[in-house]
Amino acid sequence: MANRNMSSTWLSKNASSSEHELPLSLDRELWASKSAKISSLLKGNPKENINTLLQDFSANPEIIELVARFCHGFEINLASENVIPLICIAYYLDMTETHSSNNLLKKAVTLFEQKVLPNWNETIKAFRSLNGSMLQQAARIGLLDACLDSLVEKAKANPCLLGDPLIIKNSDEDSGDEKEGYRPNARRRLFVVLDWKSEDLSTLSLKLYQPVIRAMVEQGVQLQYVMASLCQYLEEWVFSSGDNMSIYKRNCQRDVIEVVEGLLPTEKGLVPCTLLFKMLRHAILLESSNDCRNGLESRIGKQLDHATVRDLLIPSQGYAKEMQYDIECLRRILKHFYSNYTCSENSGLIVVAELIEDFLVELASDIDLKIDTFIAFAEMSIAVSSGTQKNSDGIYRAIDIYLDKHRFLTELEREEVCKILDCHKMSPEAWEHAAKNERLPLRFVVQVLFVGQLRLQEHKDTVEKEVQLLDENLRREEEVRIEMEKMSIKVRELEKECLIMKKEIENNGCSNHKMIKTGKISMWKEMKRKLGCISSMNDCNCQVKKKKVLPK
Repeated sequence: MANRNMSSTWLSKNASSSEHELPLSLDRELWASKSAKISSLLKGNPKENINTLLQDFSANPEIIELVARFCHGFEINLASENVIPLICIAYYLDMTETHSSNNLLKKAVTLFEQKVLPNWNETIKAFRSLNGSMLQQAARIGLLDACLDSLVEKAKANPCLLGDPLIIKNSDEDSGDEKEGYRPNARRRLFVVLDWKSEDLSTLSLKLYQPVIRAMVEQGVQLQYVMASLCQYLEEWVFSSGDNMSIYKRNCQRDVIEVVEGLLPTEKGLVPCTLLFKMLRHAILLESSNDCRNGLESRIGKQLDHATVRDLLIPSQGYAKEMQYDIECLRRILKHFYSNYTCSENSGLIVVAELIEDFLVELASDIDLKIDTFIAFAEMSIAVSSGTQKNSDGIYRAIDIYLDKHRFLTELEREEVCKILDCHKMSPEAWEHAAKNERLPLRFVVQVLFVGQLRLQEHKDTVEKEVQLLDENLRREEEVRIEMEKMSIKVRELEKECLIMKKEIENNGCSNHKMIKTGKISMWKEMKRKLGCISSMNDCNCQVKKKKVLPK
């Protein structure tokens, strides 16, 4: 036969020494017997080079070798790792049952449907084999959607396949690991057999991982487990790398940061604040896009009250390297926090104000911290605390620590540092400490003493006013008490006279009717006079008309 040899460049180097000792050549008619596309090509031009056709498909040499073995009549090892590329090339070459019975396309599809799709591990292995143009081909013939549907279905039934959900630690919770504000849940995975290890989605390339996570979010997989997978992916592809990286690897990490930021859940409480800060530091270092950094800053701002002091330590990069820490980044985060704060209570505002104060104290102990950097952060801390009615003791404590760690500062520099502190907002304990503090500049100490004297005078005036008010209240209470006593005496006198009149009535019980009548009238007149109803006996001569009794 003419032109029977296929270029050996399509065969692996070990093909000549393989188990079946396959020849390095293959009859073109054997390809045509299995492929309707090659058969049609050779009918039009018997001398057509099929290598060109195979090169257009862009398959790797191992896959081409498997197809060659199949066309030559040898059994091939169909596995999860090669089934999708084999389906794609069989589909491309039209190796169907219509052209030849028991053909490659049917064999590969059968294995894909019966062995790969029902199993989580096998699906990931098959899915992982997609790369380059193969991904587009798999998407066109429906293999990509089939893998996605299989993974989503299994993740919905058993979300622990994505990893254990994170336990988010509070900012005030003590932990042995001070570098992280989150940790995997140590709870045993449900539905997972102990001696069976599931394949991890973090082994997928970014082009494969992104559509999987998007599909899971759209199909309602529990977000806390999706977040666990995202965190693990970051650890695998970004956080675990060292400082010395190639440009290619830096670009890959930047792509991962940008894609994962867009995949993060928007619900509050699912993404640890510490993880967001860690992503932001890497995004700044890797020079990620502005959209990525702005997105991370916005997410952090919405839950800044859950951050820790260590989270806020963001080193400056690029144009801002004259300052050790990125103050502008922190300003933007604070702006996002205040613009998104909708709680009626100010508890979150107080937490953030205390956080910034603690952050300032942490910075103050840095011996290399420049005075301009410290003053800038101190002014920010004062601005944050202005709406919370907090005293300035925290600012004073930070200034005291900074002056103690930077004793080489001149008097003018120390005055510049202390200028930002409002003495009027210091507590009495802070005044007392400042008045005896040798680290403070003399002018500031005098100011503290002056403000202290003013506050003492104000306190004295307030006490005097309170004493006067108390005396006035006591005087009024005494007047009321005297009036009550007078009324009590008058009531007792009336009760005594009523008792006397009662006895008189009882003693005159045997007198005639006229005398009784006259006596009663006199008695009631006297009673009226005593009660103050009439002023004299003459006023008693009022006419009392008897009621007329109408005849029945």
